[in-house]
Amino acid sequence: MKRLRTVLILAMLLVSMAIGVVNAEEYRLGPGDVLNVTVWGYEDLQVKELIVRPDGNIAFPLVGEVKAAGTSAGTLTENLTQGLSGYVKDPKVTVNVLKFHTTRVYVLGEVVKPGMYEIERDHNLLDAIGIAGGYTKNAAKKQVMILHKGKMDAPIKANLLNILQKGDMTQNYVLGEGDVVYLTDNGKINFATDILPWISATYQIVRIND
Repeated sequence: MKRLRTVLILAMLLVSMAIGVVNAEEYRLGPGDVLNVTVWGYEDLQVKELIVRPDGNIAFPLVGEVKAAGTSAGTLTENLTQGLSGYVKDPKVTVNVLKFHTTRVYVLGEVVKPGMYEIERDHNLLDAIGIAGGYTKNAAKKQVMILHKGKMDAPIKANLLNILQKGDMTQNYVLGEGDVVYLTDNGKINFATDILPWISATYQIVRIND
C-alpha cells in the first residue's frame, strides 16, 4: 500500500510537469502579471516592468492602451508590433513574463499541509494538491471536492485517480480566486453537515484577518 501511494504521488508530479511544459506555450496573461517589453534598437521603448492592470490592459509608448489579459505573450507581441509599425520601421518586439500573477486558493482536508496558498501561473487541481504537499493515505481520491467562490452550495466532484491512472485531464479543473479544494477521507462524509459549515467558518476567519 505504501509503495502504491508513492507511485501515485510520483505519477501526479510527472503529470504536473508535463502539463507545465504544454501550458508554457499556452499561458494566458492576466491582471497582476509583470512583463518586460523591449523593442530592438529603441532604448526609449524598453519597459522593464510593465504590470497588467486589473482591467486587463497595459499602456505602451506610442501604441497606447492594449488588451493583454486573455492573450498569450506571443499574441501580445504581435499586437504591439502592429501598433508600433506606424511609428517604427519593422519593429522587433519581445515580450517576456517576469512574474506570473497569483491566485489564492484553499486546500483543505486530507492533504499533508492544509491551508491557504497563492499559486502562480497555472491554477488547477493538481497544482493545488501539489503545493499542499500531496494527499494523505486516508484521502478518498475518487471524491475530491472543488468549491468555486460564490458557489459554496454547488461543489464539483473530481476523480483524482482518473487523472493519475488514465490521464483524464478533464478532471484537472481550473481554479479561480478564493476557490476551495477539499480532499475527503475514506469514510462516508455528509458534505452539507460535515464539510460546508467548517469551510464557511474558515472564510469568515480569513475575511477578519484581511
